[in-house]
Amino acid sequence: MGYSTRSYSPGFPTRGLFPTGVRWLLIINTALFLIYFFAVRSGLGDVFAPFGLVPGVVLNRFAIWQLFTYMFLHSPFGFEHILFNMLTLWMFGKDLELTWGTQKFLKYYLLCGVGAGVCVIIGNYIFGTPYTRTIGASGACYGLLIAFGMMFPDVAVLFRFIFPMKAKYMVAIIGAIAFLSSFNANSGVSNVAHLGGMLVGYIYLKSQANRRPSYVTRRSKPGVIANLRDQYSNWKLQRAKRKFQVYLKKHGGNDPWVN
Repeated sequence: MGYSTRSYSPGFPTRGLFPTGVRWLLIINTALFLIYFFAVRSGLGDVFAPFGLVPGVVLNRFAIWQLFTYMFLHSPFGFEHILFNMLTLWMFGKDLELTWGTQKFLKYYLLCGVGAGVCVIIGNYIFGTPYTRTIGASGACYGLLIAFGMMFPDVAVLFRFIFPMKAKYMVAIIGAIAFLSSFNANSGVSNVAHLGGMLVGYIYLKSQANRRPSYVTRRSKPGVIANLRDQYSNWKLQRAKRKFQVYLKKHGGNDPWVN
């Protein structure tokens, strides 16, 4: 499944095509794929076994690192898996990084990937497949899709490089496909990871949108102590004025320079 976006930000410089975060994610994923690819063909593929996500191993052997490492491995038996994920990462991730900045973009990407891994663990236990191995960055990439659809809902995109539509409709269709496909446990694709990445991304973005700076609340609703402090300051100011007026009367305060 492929996607292509039509440019909507002509102000971005050419180097914005590969911002720092997206560039390094592309490099790391591609490099690990090539190493894994040649390792499998050399009979050394088992070296990578501890880094795929196996829910039963995560919970029984506390292999927590798998929630992170699984998203950097892709199937060494074909190029479709990594090609789709890297195209999605580049097409939608670059504009998100240019909008958010590298730090926030990477935080969001990894959050969606790890969150999708947690959903995989829950889903695999529900479906009775706790020792099924999952690899790939699809969960994180689907998180990028939901973010793009929420931030740029009316941007024109090409679904499967053919059908033009708004981003929000494309994301809705992709989510529906992933949901319906999740009922096919023998598809060989972790649709639970796809849905998990979208769900985690949606919840995170909505929570960020609902946050308000705390100082606004404090300034709009001053407390009792602040009111008492202001009243005390006004009382001191008025007393000082009265004392000064008394002083002027005693010392002939009718000079023209006195205001």
